[in-house]
Amino acid sequence: MTFTWPAALVLLALIPAGAWLLGALDRRRRRRAAARGGLDLGGGGANRRAALRRIPALLFIAGFAVLVVSLARPQSVLSLPREEGTVILAFDVSGSMAATDLQPTRMAAAKAAAEAFVAQQPSSVVIGIVAFSDSGLAVQAPTNDQGAVLAAISRLAPERGTSLGEGILASLEAIALEESPPATDYYSIRSPSPSPSPTPTPTPVPAGTHTSAVIVLLTDGENNEAPDPAVAAQAAADRGIRIFTVGLGSPAGTTVNLDGFQVHTQLNEPLLQQIASVTDGAYYRAEDAQQLRSIYAGLDTRLVVEPEKIEITGLFAGAGILLLAAGGVASLVWLGRLP
Repeated sequence: MTFTWPAALVLLALIPAGAWLLGALDRRRRRRAAARGGLDLGGGGANRRAALRRIPALLFIAGFAVLVVSLARPQSVLSLPREEGTVILAFDVSGSMAATDLQPTRMAAAKAAAEAFVAQQPSSVVIGIVAFSDSGLAVQAPTNDQGAVLAAISRLAPERGTSLGEGILASLEAIALEESPPATDYYSIRSPSPSPSPTPTPTPVPAGTHTSAVIVLLTDGENNEAPDPAVAAQAAADRGIRIFTVGLGSPAGTTVNLDGFQVHTQLNEPLLQQIASVTDGAYYRAEDAQQLRSIYAGLDTRLVVEPEKIEITGLFAGAGILLLAAGGVASLVWLGRLP
C-alpha cells in the first residue's frame, strides 16, 4: 500500500498523547466520584466496570488512527477483471494516399472512416494505431482513451512507398504486446543475452478463431515493398486474427505527383479481397465505410485481469467513522456517557 500524502501520517504520533490525556481525565473523574462516595473503587463490579470503560476508549483510539491514515490518501494495487477487445487500425501512409480520386484525398477519406469507427466503440474496446509505408510503425499503443486515438489519427500524413506486409506484421506485433505485455516496463542499457531464447512460432489455428482482436487495414492496396502481403496475411490467419480491409481510391485510378514524378495509382481490390478472405475477414469499399460498425458486432471481448492502482481513502474513512460510532454507542450503553 502506498500513500499520496504520506506526510499526514505524522499525525499518528498525536494519538498516544491523546490517549494519555483521555486516561488522565478519566482517572481524575473517578477520583472525584470516589471522594463523593459515588464510585466503588474495589471488588468485582469495579473491575468489570473498568474493563467496559476501556473498550469504548480503544474503539475511539482505533477510529481516530484509521481516520488519520485516510488523510494520507492510501492507494492499493488490485487485480481487477474486465472485458476487453482489441482493434488495430492500420493506415497506409504511402505517397499514393495523397491521390484525389476520393475527395478530398484518399488519406482524408481513411481518417474520416476511422474517426467515425472510433466514436462508435465502447470503453471495453481498446484501439491501437499502426502507420505503414515502406515499413510498419505503431503510432498509438492500444488504449480505450478515444482522445489519444483520434489525436494519433489526425497526425498521419502521406510519406513514401507501400508495404502492406509490414503493416500487417506491425499490427500483429501490437496485438501480441497488448495481450501479453513484457515482464518489465522500464528502460535498460544492459546488452541482450548473447544467446537469447528463440521466440516460439505460434501453433496455427483456424482463421477467425481469435475473435477478441481484429485488424482494420485502410489502404489503396498498392504494394511495392517486401514482404509479400499474402504471406503476412497467412501469418495473421495462422493466429486466428481476422483482417478487415477498406479499399481507398478507384479501380480506374488517377495520377499523383510524387517527388516531381507523375505516378499512376489505382485501387487494387483483388489483393485486398484476398487478404480479407484468407483471414476470414471482409472487404469494404471506402464509400461503404459506415459498415465498419459491423466489425464490432463480430468482436468477442475477452476477460482480462490486470493490476490497477486505486485510491482506497473512502474505505479507511468509512471504517474510521464506524469505529468512532461503535465507541460512542458502547460508552453510552455501558457507561451512560461518552468517554
